[in-house]
Amino acid sequence: MEVLPLPTPSLDSSPITFHPNLPPTPPLQDFDEYQKPDLVLPTNGVDGSAPLYPLPPTPRENKVLSEDLKTPDNHVERDPRLIRLTGVHPFNVEAPLSDLYDEGFLTTKDLHYVRNHGAVPRVDDADVLDWEFTVEGMVRHPVTLTLRDLIQTYDQVTYPITLVCAGNRRKEQNVVRKTKGFSWGAAGLSTALWTGVTLPDLLARAGPLRGAKYVCFEGADRLPNGYYGTSVKLAWAADPDRGMMVAHRMNGEPLHPDHGKPLRIVIPGQIGGRSVKWLKRIIVTAKPSDNWYHIYDNRVLPMMISPEDSANLPETWKDERYAIYDLNTNSAVCYPAHDERVDVGAGDGVYKLRGYAYAGGGKRVSRLEVTLDQGRTWMLATMSYPEDLYRLAPDGEVLFGGRLDMAWRESCFCWCFWELDVPLSRLQEAGDVMIRAMDDSMMVQPRDMYWSVLGMMNNPWYRVVIHKEGNSLRFEHPTQPALIPGGWMERVKKEGGNITNGFWGEKMAGEDAAPVEEAPAKEISMVDEKVTRKITAEEFALHSGEDEPWFVVNGQVYDGTAFLEGHPGGAASIINAAGQDVSEEFLAIHSENAKAMMPTYHIGSAPVSSPTSSLPPSSTPSPAETDPVFLTPKTWRRALLASKTPVSPDTKIFHFTLPNPTQSVGLPVGQHLMIRLRDPATREAIIRAYTPLSEGSDTGTLRVLIKIYRDTAEQKGGKMTQGLDSLPVGHAVEFKGPVGRFEYLGGGRCSVNGKGRTVKRFVMVCGGSGVTPVFAVLRAVVREGREGPGCLVLDGNREEGDILLREELGRLEREGEGRCRVVHTLSRAGEGWEGLRGRMDKGLFEREVGGPTAERDTMVLVCGPEGMESATKEALLGMGWDEEDLLFF
Repeated sequence: MEVLPLPTPSLDSSPITFHPNLPPTPPLQDFDEYQKPDLVLPTNGVDGSAPLYPLPPTPRENKVLSEDLKTPDNHVERDPRLIRLTGVHPFNVEAPLSDLYDEGFLTTKDLHYVRNHGAVPRVDDADVLDWEFTVEGMVRHPVTLTLRDLIQTYDQVTYPITLVCAGNRRKEQNVVRKTKGFSWGAAGLSTALWTGVTLPDLLARAGPLRGAKYVCFEGADRLPNGYYGTSVKLAWAADPDRGMMVAHRMNGEPLHPDHGKPLRIVIPGQIGGRSVKWLKRIIVTAKPSDNWYHIYDNRVLPMMISPEDSANLPETWKDERYAIYDLNTNSAVCYPAHDERVDVGAGDGVYKLRGYAYAGGGKRVSRLEVTLDQGRTWMLATMSYPEDLYRLAPDGEVLFGGRLDMAWRESCFCWCFWELDVPLSRLQEAGDVMIRAMDDSMMVQPRDMYWSVLGMMNNPWYRVVIHKEGNSLRFEHPTQPALIPGGWMERVKKEGGNITNGFWGEKMAGEDAAPVEEAPAKEISMVDEKVTRKITAEEFALHSGEDEPWFVVNGQVYDGTAFLEGHPGGAASIINAAGQDVSEEFLAIHSENAKAMMPTYHIGSAPVSSPTSSLPPSSTPSPAETDPVFLTPKTWRRALLASKTPVSPDTKIFHFTLPNPTQSVGLPVGQHLMIRLRDPATREAIIRAYTPLSEGSDTGTLRVLIKIYRDTAEQKGGKMTQGLDSLPVGHAVEFKGPVGRFEYLGGGRCSVNGKGRTVKRFVMVCGGSGVTPVFAVLRAVVREGREGPGCLVLDGNREEGDILLREELGRLEREGEGRCRVVHTLSRAGEGWEGLRGRMDKGLFEREVGGPTAERDTMVLVCGPEGMESATKEALLGMGWDEEDLLFF
């Protein structure tokens, strides 16, 4: 395939797609007439006999499959080659990767991927042309149109467009840790010729009003949380260069039911979730859509948010910063296929590596690079862009009833292909093949994965492992879609490797060969311990129908009747599970949240035991050089000890260098991190919590103040502190976080155990190295100026030399301009000491703190030695303080 240059638009080409002077279209009488339009293909080839651009492959004759007969989709004909990703229903599928690639640039309706949230709306052929939709909201001229009106009133266009599911390649993330999404492979994309009316034409007729900023779309698919809907920015929708359209044909045919029959939105360059099917409403608004599926689907939440945490963060889900619109750059290897074997013989031959790539937002994939040595050196693949061939069509060219209208546009809406001839001898020497694509904004696929709750937009380097087996090479892709076993990621994980260690699970050079202690995986109980009922085979058989669907997971029986109306995939998902052991499918598809709901539906143990699941192991330390944030709550990360700065006879500031100088620490105010060392003799893990001096936004370096408790004749010292003190500079130390139940959010707002609270005053009680969490909160409050609450710091120590961060606390007190007061007290004060004397006791708190206010607008933060914390709690409770107002770090 040759590399095609971008064609230059002719001088008279125009981006305006509405032509009011076109002759009227003859009225459409019925569906038969609509189904058989004038499909005489153009003959603009060099020899006058064939078009220059690709035409769709011939589709297959399909039928309703047996597995769909008992579902609401029993009217939809489908190709049996498609791989079902969510069981029988709803219908979410992708093609086998090789079959998809072999069809070429354009994909038939048969192999085009499908993402359905529920049942496919049934539209009879006789009703297609009378299908109505509206353009409404903040517009001068609201309108209701039928499909017949759309065809006869507006200029029709035909564009080649690649649609990509935001979950493409999600299976890779699910192997690392289960996300909330099901397991797409690398074939969650397809390309077709779409015919319809441009969205700018429709919006121009409606006339958006001043203040309108978004265009919302709503479909006819009724789901548990309402109709499916979403939105895009009005500026994008009104821009002809963005190519958004209301489509009613796919590859020259009326839309197939799975693809939106009879009408859908098609949005090039953005995730498929924005291209709403079975279109009923276009609403112009001032704000983004408030549709449930717009808020809780198609988002990339920050990677530190776990599936468990996400259930209680509605404001995070609503944050538009995390919504996905434009696709990111991605690529995959299609040949060699997974498990393909190549006979190398004498090794003198050549193998042609092949695959696809795409970018988003109209960007062009500018290069595809291949490495056989894990990124040390790269080779440039040959690129081909079949989309460019359509730009060469003459002005006015009509295809499938729509003008191609592409000569003027340079935006790229389609996938492209790459290939590279590699000598077999080089493949024999290599351990793997990896690829990365770059777009014309110089954005390149990342080396490592960015895991997130929904598993969206996965696009790290695509890696294929090479196995030497006798005189042949066998190739292993990262994963296989859905429940299909196979792939190097699953294999490495089962062998105990850490696939997130930055080396694809391989042992790092020089890494300690001793076994790494792993925290036990958190097991979510899916049973009600009070349930002891033994279900007989006869009972189970009686409840295998639609009325009371019972099913088995991990040897336990569940009654899905109560969840028939609320299941996200519709009642059919549960009905189809009735009378079956669905352990493997359930565990592969469902999130931790779903598993946690299972005890509600647990009714007894199964007549025959079911297979059990194996929980994923905790991650071993990972450098994660490319992550923007160093700390993660689930994974230990390594940083190198750079220096130790003494600040007192027994206290030092330890400086650690992060894997990347631009990487931020990522610690919220008021929370802390965990440090892990290993006992040099026993290899026992030593883990302690610390609040660093570094702020969460600091980059490249992590500073931690640590008081060293050394061995004495009376008692053993601290394992962690002495271990850190004995480490040589350059040694790696492991960190994890953030952790903690308190977070200061600013403006007096706090979060305690996930619940919000606003305070006007902080009382901070600390001692020794317990000053560090207090210092972090105090620093944040003082920087707010008059916006922040008032602060009183009570710092108790034995001797003056024990006071830590004394100068820093004094500086914050001065900067606080009367809103901040720091009080030091010493239990063994010397003669020259001018501050308070004595221990922290009730008398001190009565003088300095006072009793609680009726408004309960004060919070007490306490961190110090155990004895001091106990005395503080006893004193304050005796003064009438409520235990909920006291927080111990």
